[in-house]
Order: sequence, then structure tokens, then C-alpha cells
Amino acid sequence: MPQVTIYTTQNCPYCRMTKAFLDKHGVEYVSFDVGTDKEAAKKMVDISGQLGVPVITVDDEVIVGFDAQRLNELFGSAKAGDVYDVLIMGAGPAGLTAGMYCARKMLKTVIISENIGGQALESWSIENYMGYRVVTGDELMKKFEEQVRSQNIHLELDSVVTIARKDDRFLVGTTTGATYFARALILTQGKKPRKLGVQGEDRYLGRGLSICSTCDGPLFKDKVVAVVGGGNSALQTAIEMSGIAKEVSLIVRSTIRADESYVKRYQEQKNIRTFQNHIITALHGNALLSGITIQERTTGKETNLTLDGLFAEIGWIPNTSFLEGFIELNDQKEIVIDINCHTSMPGIFAAGDVTAVKGKQIIIAAGEGAKAALEAYEYLTQ
Repeated sequence: MPQVTIYTTQNCPYCRMTKAFLDKHGVEYVSFDVGTDKEAAKKMVDISGQLGVPVITVDDEVIVGFDAQRLNELFGSAKAGDVYDVLIMGAGPAGLTAGMYCARKMLKTVIISENIGGQALESWSIENYMGYRVVTGDELMKKFEEQVRSQNIHLELDSVVTIARKDDRFLVGTTTGATYFARALILTQGKKPRKLGVQGEDRYLGRGLSICSTCDGPLFKDKVVAVVGGGNSALQTAIEMSGIAKEVSLIVRSTIRADESYVKRYQEQKNIRTFQNHIITALHGNALLSGITIQERTTGKETNLTLDGLFAEIGWIPNTSFLEGFIELNDQKEIVIDINCHTSMPGIFAAGDVTAVKGKQIIIAAGEGAKAALEAYEYLTQ
């Protein structure tokens, strides 16, 4: 067996999924919490150049992030041949709820997703989900996952890249080379983080620029950071980081557009300074990000900020690029559905944030996932 080491932080959902994947495949590993172990954190940066988790080493190979494709290549095996009643794409609140309802209808079901939990994983604190006064996104999604795993559902960590229809079946191909066959599809693959659109962005991703504050936040204890965005996620990240970092700059393109509950808590923090009506025009640093340039949109005045970390919270875009020309999308590239989660193609249903439904909330996504599953069951029984 290869020698496997994982560098993690306590609240990182992708670290947890990496461990779950290795456990499932019987792979032994050593784990270090770089949020508390400074020597391990330094070693992680030395071997990977990363200020983001997880980082996995397999003998001499370094794997950055929860790379389901590479982990499957090393330790998994491609699946082929079986025909499922329903294939669910995505394992966020909508996908996991849809899976639960399909299982209760005795449908042979497989869920394929790069991660378990979707966008909800990155919520520091959820205060509007019924049954919980307050819960983290990771904790809530663990509850969803536990319930799904109690049913006879196949759950595969992989990524869908192609869909085709042949007669009364759908053929789904994944990045690991696996092929799945299904009589109905439920699309719940959610969204991916929007990019800043600044030169050098890809170079600094994981090297000071982070899109998962719950994962990487502990690495910036007593350091100087900035958060980009003006919505709920941005303010929530700024609030949480104000208790970890020495200083937080909040950079808002126009004005703050968050719920009053977040605004009130944000205003109570003493170490957050705010730059409204500003955009980022440049990123600076050598191996790691060390500063940014921001510009006032009205006057054009530029300001240089020295910092250790930058958290991007500027919104999300739908994971639908492989669906263009196959089913109907709107001008935002969201899946168009009717009131009962039907797409433009019979046998394909959709739910959650990937659809054109206006409300982008966990509780709405879960409800839509249940609706999609019940509609798929009706479609199959007819």
C-alpha cells in the first residue's frame, strides 16, 4: 500500500470527504490538523505551495483539494453496465433529498457528485433551517448524508461530463471513464463559485486566494485578510474571519445587500474595515499572495492593501456547461423547469440552485428535490 498523508482543518467538509473516500476503499493514512499544528502547516506549504486544504500526499505525489477524479484513478474502480431507475446528479440538499424519496419509492437509485453537501457545505452558520436554531452547513449536510446512507442508494464521488439519450434510456459518462445507464435523471448539480476576473487569479488559488473560508480560515489565524462581496455569504465570512484574523477588509463592488441580521452582527465587529463601491484590479505576490490593488469605481482612485489571504464571496454560476443544446436553459444558464420540476426533455427533472427557481435557499432546494423525485416516480410508473 502507498504511504498516504492528509493535511486538514477541523471544519473542512472536503477534508472529511477525503477521509471518507479513503476509509471506504480501505486505504490507511496519517492525518494532520494544520489549523492547530503550525509545524504541519509549514510542512504542507513547503511540499505543496498551498494555503488551502485538503492536501494529500500519496508517496511522492501531491494532490491538492478533494480531487475525486485522481483519487478514483488511484484507489477506485470505474463502474459500468448496471441500469438504474433514477440517476441523480449532485449531492447537495436537493440531490440528497431526491435520493431519499426515490429510495422510499423502491427505485434503484445512484447519486453521482464531486462532493456530498454542495454549496451548503461552505456555510459557517445556518439560522433559518427548520428544526435547528443554528447549525453549520457541514453539520446539516452530515445529517442529510447519514439518512441517505441508511437507504439502498449507490453514492459515487465522480463528475458527470456527458449525457446522451438512446431509446428509453439515458447514458451518462463521468471524468473517471465510467458509464451509467438510467431510465430517468434528476439534475441537482448546483453552482460553482464565480471568478474574480483578475489577472493571476488561477495562480493564487489555494496560495492565499480561497473560495472556501470554512476550509481555509483557520490557516489565517492572527493574520490580515480581505473578503470580496456584499451579500450574505460575504458578510458571514467577514464576521467569522474577524474572530480568527487580526484584521479583515470587506471589499464591496457597490453596496452591502445582506440580510439585516448579518448587517447588525457585521457592524458590531471592531476589526473589519469596509471599502464600498470598490473593485479588485490586481493581485500581488511571489509564491503566495501578499497584497491586492483596489479601485474606487467613481473616482478611479487606487489603493494597495497588504494582506495574507483573500476570500472570494461574489456569487455562483450554474454547473450546466455540458447541458447546452441538450435541454432548455435560460439566459443565466440555469435549467428551465415547470412548477413540478420537469425540464424540456421527458424523463429529465431538475431541482435546487441549478434551476431557474428564484429562491436559492437550502430549505427550498430540499423541497424541490422531493418534488422532482415524486415526479420521476410517476414518470417511471406510467
